[in-house]
Amino acid sequence: MLKKILLGSAIVFGAGGLLLGTSAVSYVRTGYHSIRDTIKEQIPLDVEIKRARDLISDLKPEIAGNLKVIAREEVEVARLQHEVLAKKSTLTKSKQAILKLKDDAQSGVRFVTYGGKDFDMAQVKKDLNDRFKSYQTQEATTDKLEKILTAREKNLEGARRKLDEMLAAKRQLEVEVENLQARLTMVEVAKTSNQFSVNDSRVSSVRQVVSDIGTRIDVEERMADTFETYVGIPVSSEDSPTDLIEQITSYFDRSHVEVESLVDNR
Repeated sequence: MLKKILLGSAIVFGAGGLLLGTSAVSYVRTGYHSIRDTIKEQIPLDVEIKRARDLISDLKPEIAGNLKVIAREEVEVARLQHEVLAKKSTLTKSKQAILKLKDDAQSGVRFVTYGGKDFDMAQVKKDLNDRFKSYQTQEATTDKLEKILTAREKNLEGARRKLDEMLAAKRQLEVEVENLQARLTMVEVAKTSNQFSVNDSRVSSVRQVVSDIGTRIDVEERMADTFETYVGIPVSSEDSPTDLIEQITSYFDRSHVEVESLVDNR
C-alpha cells in the first residue's frame, strides 16, 4: 500500500514537473506552506496558549543546566583565585630571600650565618642562583595563572549575564502569555455579550407585541366609553333656561312698544 502511495506521489510530482517545469518545486513549497498555515489557523487559541506555556516550561531544564555549569565554574574560579593569591605570597617571600642573599653576596664577607649555620660565599651565590631561577619559573607560572583567571572570570561574568538575560526573557514571555490569556478571555466575554444581545432582541420583540396588545385594548376601552356617554346634543339647564322663549318675546315686545311711543311723541 505504501509503495502505491509513494509511486502515485512520484507520478503526480513527475507530471507536475513536466507541465510546470522548474516552477513545480516552488508550487509544491507554496502549497505546503498554505496547508500548514491553514491547519495552524484551525487550532484553538487556548490550545496555542497552553502550548506556549509548555514551551516556556521546557526552558527550565536548560536554565537549570546553565545554573549548574555556572556554579561549577564559580567553584573553579574561586579555587584558582586562592591558588594565585598563594603563589603571589610565595613569590613575595622568595623575592625577599633573594634580595637578602644578594645583599650578603655583595657585602664582601667570606662567611654568612643563616639559622645558626655558617655558609661561604660560594654556597651563597649557588643558592642565590638556584633561588632566582626558581623565582623566575614561579613568576611565569603565576602570570599564566593570572591570565587564565582573568579569562575565566570574564567568561563567568558573561555566562552570568546571559543567564540573567535568559531569566528576564523567560519572565517577559510569561507576562506576554498571561496578557494573551487575558485578551482571549476578554474576546470570549465579548462573544458571550453578543449572544446576550441576541436574546435581548427577542425579549424586545415580545415586549413590542405586548405593547401593541395594550394599545389595542386602550383604543377599545376609549371607544366603549364614547358609545356610553354620547346620546345627542348636550343641553344643560344652565345653558338653556326653561323661560328662554318668554324672555325673548318679552324683550322684543318691549322694544316694539318703545318704538311706537317715540313715533307718537313726534
